[in-house]
Formats: sequence, structure tokens, C-alpha cells
Amino acid sequence: MRAYISTLLIAGALAALPSIVLAAENRCGWVQNPTPGNYWLDDRDGTWIIATQGSETEALGMENMGDISAGDYVKTNGYYGYACGCMKVETERNTDPQDASAGRITAIYSFKQLKIAKCRADKSLPKPE
Repeated sequence: MRAYISTLLIAGALAALPSIVLAAENRCGWVQNPTPGNYWLDDRDGTWIIATQGSETEALGMENMGDISAGDYVKTNGYYGYACGCMKVETERNTDPQDASAGRITAIYSFKQLKIAKCRADKSLPKPE
């Protein structure tokens, strides 16, 4: 009986995995890191907050981004700046009319840094700060 219950629990957990994967979306644009602890992504839909200095809220999987300054990168403030990239993420859309951001990135599953020229050529993206 125990083996049967364990099998059911494992089967249920495995059945839930596709819905978790399907919840992730691909977002591409400017990955901004202008100052310590502040990260966001500007894409065609707006600004997605990844982390804010002094806040305990930060996207899970930040380590999946790696060091963006090691790739094609523009320095704007000492060691800080921006890069171009695509990430597979989960998001939480903003519903506050007083907040101009599109929302928050709550989890980062993967990140691929692209050449700066790729984002510069994309007319749907805003100019980086």
C-alpha cells in the first residue's frame, strides 16, 4: 500500500512539471544593472524588475544570469551598465496603475547573453539608460 501511495505522489508531481515549464516565457531585451543590487529587463512590453537594492524581493535563479559584464556589455557607471539578452522567466504582471513598470520577474530559468548590436537593431526596444 505504501509503495502504491508513493507511486501516486510521484506520478502527481511529474504530471505537474509540464505546467510549471509552460508557465515560463521567453523575454528578450536590455538587461540593466546601473548600480549595485539593481537589475531589470527592458523589453517590447516594458520594464520588468528583477532585483532592487535594499529589497528582500529578488527573482529566484539570479545565479542563472551569471556575470553580464563578462560578455558584450556597455559600462555606464564604473563596473555597472547594461547588456542584451534573452531569458526564460516567470513573471508577475503589474496591476498598480501608479507603477509604470510592466511587472516583476519572479524566476529566471535560463539566460543567453546576445551581442549589443542585436538589441540596438530591434526597433521594438526602448533605448537603454
